[in-house]
Amino acid sequence: MSRVVVHNFSISLDGFGTGEGLTLEAPFGHAGERLHEWMTATRFWGEMVGEQGGSTGVDDAFARRHASGVGAEIMGRGKFSPSTGAWTDLGTDDEWRGWWGLNPPFHTPVFVLTHHPRPSIEMEGGTVFHFIEATPDEALALAREAAGDLDVRIGGGVRMLRDFLAAGLVDMAHIVQVPILLGRGERLWHGLEALDERYDIEAVSSPSGVTHLTLTRRADA
Repeated sequence: MSRVVVHNFSISLDGFGTGEGLTLEAPFGHAGERLHEWMTATRFWGEMVGEQGGSTGVDDAFARRHASGVGAEIMGRGKFSPSTGAWTDLGTDDEWRGWWGLNPPFHTPVFVLTHHPRPSIEMEGGTVFHFIEATPDEALALAREAAGDLDVRIGGGVRMLRDFLAAGLVDMAHIVQVPILLGRGERLWHGLEALDERYDIEAVSSPSGVTHLTLTRRADA
């Protein structure tokens, strides 16, 4: 059976995976891009956006795992869009296609969890967004069917990832602790106090100042 994985999920020192006040112009609220500067400085990111240069050290090695062996992704509504109600509440129209342009970086089926299902959207590069109302178990069953023998990636946002961790559905999670304090927003670890009883946790420090945490579910968990 394929694994359920998390790649490159960044949090602040005080545990926030996004800031407060998300808008179309500020997808991570008052956090801005600070949570992800470690990744956008890598050579992997440069290759993704068609630029040259970037770091080739430990951050680059971890970032590259995002593109390997994944056959489907599950994401929350908050990762796809800053709106929470009807799709027209963005002030645009119901054809909002996400933050990533015409060729999103997923290249797989992506299942977006929402209380407002809508028709699927096929993008360039093999990405197809499916908008479903489902529990974590139901969403995972659909994603596994789409992924075949490949892994299913849990892409966030924070609340959705927390739900999958609490339900014991994640096999491996790569969490990046970034040396900033946000003070407010959405905290990842809330309600997950016993997580270390179910996962082996390894930490790798990077010269960039971030710490790469790898959580691997124990065989008896």
